[in-house]
Amino acid sequence: MYKLYSIGELLIDFMPNKVSALKDVASFTKAPGGAPANVAATVAILGGQSQFIGQVGQDPFGDYLKATLDDANVNTETLFQTHKANTALAFVSLTESGQREFMFYRHPSADMLLDYKQLRGLKIQKDILHFCSVSLIESETKYTHIRLIDDFIHENGIISFDPNLRFSLWPDKKALKETVLTFIPKADILKISDEELTFITGIEDVQSAINSLFVGRVKAIIYSEGKEGSSLYLKNHQKHYEGFKVNTIDTTGAGDAFIGAVLFQIQKHQVNLSEITHNMWDEIMVFANCVAALTTTKKGAIPSIPKYDEVQSFVSSYRKAD
Repeated sequence: MYKLYSIGELLIDFMPNKVSALKDVASFTKAPGGAPANVAATVAILGGQSQFIGQVGQDPFGDYLKATLDDANVNTETLFQTHKANTALAFVSLTESGQREFMFYRHPSADMLLDYKQLRGLKIQKDILHFCSVSLIESETKYTHIRLIDDFIHENGIISFDPNLRFSLWPDKKALKETVLTFIPKADILKISDEELTFITGIEDVQSAINSLFVGRVKAIIYSEGKEGSSLYLKNHQKHYEGFKVNTIDTTGAGDAFIGAVLFQIQKHQVNLSEITHNMWDEIMVFANCVAALTTTKKGAIPSIPKYDEVQSFVSSYRKAD
């Protein structure tokens, strides 16, 4: 089975105790966060093998986050703690529709100081590496990403990239766009949302925008469309998959759970991307849509990830209801 390695930020999300704009929130509840960590947790909770690569502070928040991943059965051998900076924090607000607004405290935070030298001894085989754009701002961890991606490519691993744009972290949006476009050709799988596509490509037409992203190593583009579901684009095939209707409470982590579920299924099939049939992709995409939908029915990211049996049961019940 391919093992998933997910690299990037692990932080504290302070979630609002009422639905309102961030400036009007009076109190928050602490929750584990960070998109790459959410992906690693999704794979592990569903029953796959995942390892997180990152760094938190040698502080109570860092201790809490490590314990959270340990409890989710994520391998934390490469989750480091440092005295040089504190654990990253993000304050989040929620609208009535479940959409989010972020304010980050990361100047710098421990995750930004991850050094490639800390990963000596990491034994990479033909595995999966997943990363996002938050850790691609100018920092030590950006260059750790570059070297680790090259290592995985050298070992014929699968590279998965979800830009997961956070505009508030980038004073220059042009730099964000250019950075994302630099890393896209390194990925085999690109997951991109409907909110990100036009910004990244500069193209309004969805089909033309998607086509422009088949560059470098890119073999599969997974286009997430929120409650409308998702679409799969291969160079010679495309298909839309309807979303599942649920009572949405909080969309935090839904996109991470979605791509985590995709990578879990690739693990489960134990095949190269080129060997995945259209029928197998159908199974992967329906499963991922279901996982993402179920995470929106509870608050928080990692706490809302369903187990494999829950997903299977929900899909069966949903189909019977139809």
